[in-house]
Amino acid sequence: EFLNRFEIYLLNCTADTARFVREVDRPNVGVHYDTFHANLEEKNVTRAIQDAASAITHVHISENDRGTPGQGQVRWQETFAALAAIGYDGWLTIEAFGQALPGLAAATKIWRPLFESEEKLAADGLAFMRQHAGGA
Repeated sequence: EFLNRFEIYLLNCTADTARFVREVDRPNVGVHYDTFHANLEEKNVTRAIQDAASAITHVHISENDRGTPGQGQVRWQETFAALAAIGYDGWLTIEAFGQALPGLAAATKIWRPLFESEEKLAADGLAFMRQHAGGA
């Protein structure tokens, strides 16, 4: 998983991570595409996903504020369309951060509630993915 430039300096975008994965050249190493970080780093999510198609092995569905997917600014239609276009059929995992774990909330800079409850986040996030993922 690449992280955005505000969190790390090594791998910050899909292309760099895919290049690294190809250099490692091991069957158990792949690109973990995270929509939160891609929202900050990718100028064109469709191209990023297409160019790394053969290397993407897992996808985090994470909103721009790390709250409930579909309630922020991530380019979801482009993301899901690109995943479908490359034939991605792996896991889509919601990654959201709340305030229940103070240490993690501090580390991820979560200073306000981003969802009503974990249960509502899971239900709303799953409904969103079912509605938008289509073939992904």
